[in-house]
Amino acid sequence: MLAPISLFCYTRLDHLRMTVDSLVKSSLAKDSDLVVYVDAAKTPDLMDSVAHVSAYTETISGFKSVSIRKRNVNYGLSKSIIQGVAEVLREREKIIVLEDDLVLSPFFLEYMNEALERYSNDNRVVSIHGYIYPTTHQLPEAFFLRGADCWGWGTWKRAWDCFNPNGEALLEQLKRRNLTKLFDFDGTYPYTKMLEDQILGRNDSWAIRWYASAFLANGLTLYPGRNLVRNIGTDNSGTHCEATNQYDVDLSSKRIQQNDLEVIESKSGREAFKAFFQSNKRTVLERLINKFKSLFRHWL
Repeated sequence: MLAPISLFCYTRLDHLRMTVDSLVKSSLAKDSDLVVYVDAAKTPDLMDSVAHVSAYTETISGFKSVSIRKRNVNYGLSKSIIQGVAEVLREREKIIVLEDDLVLSPFFLEYMNEALERYSNDNRVVSIHGYIYPTTHQLPEAFFLRGADCWGWGTWKRAWDCFNPNGEALLEQLKRRNLTKLFDFDGTYPYTKMLEDQILGRNDSWAIRWYASAFLANGLTLYPGRNLVRNIGTDNSGTHCEATNQYDVDLSSKRIQQNDLEVIESKSGREAFKAFFQSNKRTVLERLINKFKSLFRHWL
């Protein structure tokens, strides 16, 4: 049986249309159940945007079934996803999770469902992911990394049971077990800082807690060697992402082959992610330096 697809949306009608249009082009869409969560407006000025999104969801077709679940009060992304995923997994054993800013390859559902079936009883594997960073490194056809991810993913009830929403408890374990450097990809990305900021209320990230929960459980996530997901929300339209093109990718025009994969963390995959994080650090630093140079010339 195919995994149900949970799609979380809020105010971005144009993005949501693109997500649904890409998803329905999959050969498995017509056999898949779609569950759409529509969050309520946080402020009065967003009520019209939410109403347009809500009305559009009533027109979605091309799936085995479409269920619309509308919030009566604003949950925010984090609470909406945490509770929505748990809700669906009380009804079903597996799930595919999408947000309203992802454009998908026609092979996305095929890859996700094949992997969710293949590793359904393998407790070493906690999730399946469809996006990879635009690294210049050569990657395997598919590979595993420790932890979990958040841009087009799937999991099982058995794995989601390890999710701990308590950021303080997660951070305490990471520090007590001396895992923060490994958690931060050897210091190339500040995941520990993200978790600290979540604890302090500076962000409301469910994803950092999902990554930490899976990482502490020694769980592995399967990644494709070519992208099956493109994030179109890094255009300053979302609540949590600033405008950037650093994550832009081309979608794969071929299926991902999953045969004969060894279920261990990929050294080459990990090195590719570290190199991408390092490259992004340099890019950000260069932008800041150029900004200050420009300001300095202006002052002169």
